[in-house]
Amino acid sequence: MIYHQFTERKKTGSKSFAVLIDPDKVNTASIEQLVGLATAARVDYFFVGGSLVISNHLDECIRQIKTSCAIPVVLFPGAPSQVSRYADALLYLSLISGRNPELLIGQHVMSAPMVRKSGLEIIPTGYMVIDGGAPTTVSYISNATPIPADKNDIAMCTAMAGEMLGMKLVYMDAGSGARRPITEQMIEKVASHIDVPLIIGGGITHAEKAYLNCRAGADVIVVGNAIEKNVNLIREISDAVHSVQVIR
Repeated sequence: MIYHQFTERKKTGSKSFAVLIDPDKVNTASIEQLVGLATAARVDYFFVGGSLVISNHLDECIRQIKTSCAIPVVLFPGAPSQVSRYADALLYLSLISGRNPELLIGQHVMSAPMVRKSGLEIIPTGYMVIDGGAPTTVSYISNATPIPADKNDIAMCTAMAGEMLGMKLVYMDAGSGARRPITEQMIEKVASHIDVPLIIGGGITHAEKAYLNCRAGADVIVVGNAIEKNVNLIREISDAVHSVQVIR
C-alpha cells in the first residue's frame, strides 16, 4: 500500500522524491528516458497528472512506466477524468486552501462511482496552493486565491484543519512554473503542527532547495517542470533528498 509506505518512511525520517509527469508533455521516447534516469537515481515515486491533460494517452503513459520499472505510479489528478486503473494509487485531492466548493467536495461527488470502480488505492489528500509569485494553471482552473507566501500561520491552521477533517496527506504546492518556491519557514511551521506526511511541490529548480525543504520537514519532494527543462536534475535532486540525515 502506497499510503503505508508514506507513513512508514515518515516514522523513520526517510525522505522521498517523486518525479511529476504531465501526460500532455511526454511521448514514448521521453518516458523511456525518464524511467531510465529515475531508476538509476533511485527515485521513489512517479506522480502522473496535470491541470488540464488534454491528450488521451494517460493509460498508455502509465502502462509504459509500469512495464518498464518497479517505481510506484501515483495519480495526481487535475480533474475527475484523470483516473487510470493501471496506476498504484490516487491522491484524492480536496482543495482546502480555497473556497471553491466544487474542488472541496463537488467534483468528488461526481467522480466517486468511477473512482470506486477503478480499484485504486484512494488516499484523501488536503491540497494547499501557495502563492508562488506568478499566475499558475492550478490557480486559474481552481478559481481560488492561493495562500500568501508569507502567511505561515494561515498555512499551519489550514493544514491542521485538513488533518482533523480526516485528510491522510497534506500537499502544499506553489504550482508549476512558480517564480518562487514555498519557504522553509512555512514548511517548518506546517510540519511541526501535523502528524500526517507532508508533500511539497512547485518552483523547486535545484537540489539545494529540495534538501532544505526536507530539512524543514517535508516528507516527499515533487518536481516536474524543472525536470522537463533539464532531465539531469533527477539524479541531483534524488541524491539531495536521500542524503538528508535522519534525526532521532
